[in-house]
Amino acid sequence: MSTRTLVADAAERLAAAGVASPEYDAAELLAFVTNSSRLHLSDPTSEQLARFQELVGRRAAREPLQHLTGTAAFRYRELAVGPGVFVPRPETEVMVGWVLERIAGVKDPLVVDLCSGSGAIAGAVATERPDSVVHAVELSAEAIPWARRNLAGTGAILHEGDIDGCLPELDGLVDAVISNPPYIPLTAWESVTAEVRDHDPALALWSGDDGLDEIKVVAATAGRLLKPDGWFACEHADVQGESAPAVFAATGLFTEVRDHQDLAGRNRFATGRRIS
Repeated sequence: MSTRTLVADAAERLAAAGVASPEYDAAELLAFVTNSSRLHLSDPTSEQLARFQELVGRRAAREPLQHLTGTAAFRYRELAVGPGVFVPRPETEVMVGWVLERIAGVKDPLVVDLCSGSGAIAGAVATERPDSVVHAVELSAEAIPWARRNLAGTGAILHEGDIDGCLPELDGLVDAVISNPPYIPLTAWESVTAEVRDHDPALALWSGDDGLDEIKVVAATAGRLLKPDGWFACEHADVQGESAPAVFAATGLFTEVRDHQDLAGRNRFATGRRIS
């Protein structure tokens, strides 16, 4: 059976199971088991074929693709991911790019990544701005090993603990605070995809009835850490395009508070500058 037929048959099975990107996922799984690439697939051995069919079955059961391959791409890096850590999404890359643009003219910028999870954001900033000093804060004991692995060699400094009250030694000194906190309302449980709801850690997802509980902590922490004219960027749900920026505006600590869309045109992250 040709690789094209294998991918087509697997994609049909994945589509029937409700997988959002069946062709892509099928090709990625075949590339993974054959140690090839999605664009240049190798013919599988009998053992590899059996492994491929097993993984297709697991993906059809809505196990995340990234858990099956053990990796997730984020900007210019390949991250290790798996059970216990939130899988980074492409939309977060847009927010990271925005922050990097804001600090482009800052020498040796000091950056803090709140709710770091896999370390995706901190690792991206540290590697794309090697002159920066990056601190990453993560509460989950399950996520910490993943973050430690992904931040190894980047120079980013990982701290285990709550973002509330974190890093008091940096109060008023930070050039940029960036965060992808938990922001899904508890009331939205039914609308969340199976891959997220059943496999991403609950601590990284849910944040009160309106989804704003942790965003409020991010706002207070950013207000404390940022130097005058320092920038914040905070991801949120697409339905929070007004409510999330309002959280930051209500503190009275920020100016130029506005919202931004992701590449799909959905409201995705709030930004602003610390009042000087």
